[in-house]
Amino acid sequence: MILVTGSTGNVGRHLVGELLCAGARVRALTRDPATARLPGEAEVVPFDAMPLDGVTSLFVNPAAFWNGLGDLLPRAADAGVRRVVLLSSAAALDSDPGNVLAARHLEFEQAIEDAGVEWTFLRPGEFATNALAWRDEIRSGAPVRGPYPQARSAPIHERDIAAVAARAFLSDGLVGAKPVLTGPEALTHPEMVRIIGVAAGIPARFEEISPEEAREQMLSRPYMREGLVDVLLRLRAEAVDGPVEISPEVERITGRPGRTFAEWAADHATDFA
Repeated sequence: MILVTGSTGNVGRHLVGELLCAGARVRALTRDPATARLPGEAEVVPFDAMPLDGVTSLFVNPAAFWNGLGDLLPRAADAGVRRVVLLSSAAALDSDPGNVLAARHLEFEQAIEDAGVEWTFLRPGEFATNALAWRDEIRSGAPVRGPYPQARSAPIHERDIAAVAARAFLSDGLVGAKPVLTGPEALTHPEMVRIIGVAAGIPARFEEISPEEAREQMLSRPYMREGLVDVLLRLRAEAVDGPVEISPEVERITGRPGRTFAEWAADHATDFA
């Protein structure tokens, strides 16, 4: 039995599907099973219950445990869980001690290593789904506003992260691995906005604002904290002139090229139209 936390999230939902298609038994944790809309073959249970009976493998989405793992790992070990796959982050590679994203993900990684189980730490870079934050602007015809329009990144489709996660459960090839995952191409935010507009069949444009204005805008969002905002803006500034490394890991692990941002935009066109 594979227990998936964050099962209705961007990655978790696709992971549940990948595992079920491979014939695995899946227990999916969610805050509200009644609205989960997961496949009927999955055993959908409330997150707060956290039943570990019969579970041999565990997918940990830090978003579900941002205040800490609590007693999850000792309970999992006692229940017989042998393998943990963590949705970590490429931020863990950043040596800046002020990077709160890096610190939190490294904390999770270390706790899992110390638990004495088999582990795999997936380290994706920018999620293509971050672009959903532009949904309201693009729908209304307003410009998407942001700093550093020349900054480039290689956004990864959530389905590719889920596909790699599934391989980590279904084979032994990724035990002890920390694969860095990216999309197959480097793009700027203006290019991404244009691609979304083409996919959705509506005009979409980008407008540059100062880092100071962007900081105020980001801090107005309920899930953003000051330290996190400063880290994100620093990384964006560094991406203006820095090289973008395209990881080969998605193709190496899954046997097929990673999905392009245009494919992601086509998959999510109705979110913006």
